[in-house]
Amino acid sequence: MSIVNYNGGSVLAMAGKDCVGIACDKQFTIQYTTVDTNYTKIYEMGPKIFVGIPGLATDAITLSQRLKFRQNMFELRENRKMNPNILASLISNMLYEKRFGPYFVEPIIAALDKTNKPILYSYDSIGSYYQHNEFVSAGSATVQILGACESLWEPNLEPDDLFETLSQCILTGCERDAKSGHGAYVYIIEKDKVTISDLKTRMD
Repeated sequence: MSIVNYNGGSVLAMAGKDCVGIACDKQFTIQYTTVDTNYTKIYEMGPKIFVGIPGLATDAITLSQRLKFRQNMFELRENRKMNPNILASLISNMLYEKRFGPYFVEPIIAALDKTNKPILYSYDSIGSYYQHNEFVSAGSATVQILGACESLWEPNLEPDDLFETLSQCILTGCERDAKSGHGAYVYIIEKDKVTISDLKTRMD
């Protein structure tokens, strides 16, 4: 069993038409024992920038806190907001710094750029990253979630349709994984607002 999946949990990000969505399940496990059913893996890094960090919980929390510190220092020094591409490079550098003792996490960025074009990035544990145009998932239920995405995702989804598709994919995948589930948090990011939904599901 990979240490990345020791605490379970999954994250999914999906692109739409001038909008982007990111969702995570709410379960926190230690091996196969459920400890918490209200645990988020998504962190806000700006008005239209969100990072999902599934993986070993201690490393995920440490990385999110160090990332926020680096972001604040950048904005103080540069006197401007950090855009998604700079954040993508920052995360890559932070992960590569620890390559000989890596964080056991698989971050995902979901954001809108200044033209409201969706941006999706995924990483491995040592900072190599790839930009996606459709959807990307990480965590213990990745295989199941991506299978649902292949069936349900369509290009140019409107925000309401994106919410429906994203919700169905994350819930369908997590119901087939013992380390993910107990509902989900879904964020739909549009040019002028962010809608956060708390989905309830079976609790067994």
